[in-house]
Amino acid sequence: MYEKREKVYLINGKTDMRKGIDGLAAVVAEHEGMNIFDEHALFLFCGRKKDRYKALMWEKDGFILSYKRLESGKLQWPKEKENRIEKLSMQQFRWLLEGLSVIQPRSVENAQIGYIF
Repeated sequence: MYEKREKVYLINGKTDMRKGIDGLAAVVAEHEGMNIFDEHALFLFCGRKKDRYKALMWEKDGFILSYKRLESGKLQWPKEKENRIEKLSMQQFRWLLEGLSVIQPRSVENAQIGYIF
């Protein structure tokens, strides 16, 4: 279900996990330029405990809201400003769902283009 989404947006900070589709859609709609009806977008929300998250997405006939509670471990959810939206790469999305930080130090740096000899 998530694999088809080309744009993944993380809502930083704590979100009230009691909110349903309308409340979470309103959080996204408050940000200028965000289109809650984008069929290619997935919006992620996390609460205070960081052991559960919600994902909101639009399909042609309505919204889908999925909810996941982790049985062990916690997500490394960014603590920055409340409800700031950040676009994630697919790799960052995978890291987040695996319990890793979305900001990973690089172990190998990109090489400078130069001469072979």
